[in-house]
This record gives sequence, structure tokens and C-alpha cells, in this order.
Amino acid sequence: MEQHRTRTPQRRQPSPAPPAPPVGLGEATAAAGYPVSVAVAPAPATGQGVSGPRAGGVAPVVLALRRFPNPRLTGIGAGLFAALTMFLLACLDRLLLGASETVYGVLFLLVSALTAYWVRPADLVTAPIIVPIAFAVGVIPVAGGTGGFGGQTMAVVTALAVHAGWLYGGTLIAGLIASVRKVRQMRERQRHLVRADRAAAARRPRP
Repeated sequence: MEQHRTRTPQRRQPSPAPPAPPVGLGEATAAAGYPVSVAVAPAPATGQGVSGPRAGGVAPVVLALRRFPNPRLTGIGAGLFAALTMFLLACLDRLLLGASETVYGVLFLLVSALTAYWVRPADLVTAPIIVPIAFAVGVIPVAGGTGGFGGQTMAVVTALAVHAGWLYGGTLIAGLIASVRKVRQMRERQRHLVRADRAAAARRPRP
């Protein structure tokens, strides 16, 4: 009789799964076939932001000057500002420092520069005229005259003669700042006229 040979069943090895696609921006597919959203973290910013020390290539000094108040005072407004400021500073100088002439002179130079810088372009010519008047108004508390109106007037005249160097220095600073601003204003006006002429020539029909 023939005997049938029995073969032991062999296990089939599972076929290797296809490689998963690279995960990038968008959606990746899981093993079960369901879409899985992938969150991509933003790349770290290189360099400094806008609030850095050199935002947009602008120097920190320029940014500080841009944040500085920049009012535009009329001639009368600039005169009131300079006179009242010098009078108040002179009173503080007399109360705190015993009427220090050097401190008053340095403060006058600063006020003269601010007055010439803050006056509007139409009244630039008034800056060198305003600051000497403000110096005379502010020197009243510092002069320290006694004996009524006559004694006070003589003390003010004496203080103006003694401190003429500070007076001339503040007037010179105001005149220089006003002159520089006037020259810049004239150049900007000239550039505006040149641009307007070029624009008008570009709009003209060619023959």
C-alpha cells in the first residue's frame, strides 16, 4: 500500500510594508489609512526683531531723537516758553543752589537750543531775538538786587553786563540752529520743485 507523505505547513512571512512617505507640511497618513494632521513648529527667528537696538538698520541715537518731543511753536509761543522756563529755572537755582551763575548760564544755553529747535520754520528768524529777552527775564531772581525798583533794575543791568558771555553764547547757539534749519528747509523746497518739474515733464505728450 502506498503511504501518503504529509507535509508540514509552512508559515508565510508577511510582505514588508511600503515605506511611509516623508512627513512635511500638510498631512501625513497613518498605518490605518486615516489622515493625521501634523503641526509644524515655526522656525526660530534669526537676528533681532524690530524692537532690537538696531531696528531696521537705524542707530539707537536716531531712534531716541525720534521719540523726543518735537513741537512747533510760533514766534510768540517760543518767546513765552523761553521766558517762563528761564524764570522758573532761575527761581529754582536761587532756592536750591544759592543763585549759582554758572548753573544759570548752562541752563540758558540748553533753553536757547531747544527754543531754536522747536520754533516753527516760518518763525526761525525770531529765535536769536527771543533768547536774549528770556535771559533778561530769567536773570531777575538771580541778580539779587535790593532797595526797591531802582536797586533791582541796577542789579539786573549789572548781571547782564557781567554775564554777557553766557548771553552771547546762547544767542549764537540759537542763531546757528536756526540757520541750519533754514538751509535744510531751502534745500527741501528746491528738491520738491525739481521733482515737480520732472513729474510735469513726464506727463507731457511726446511729439
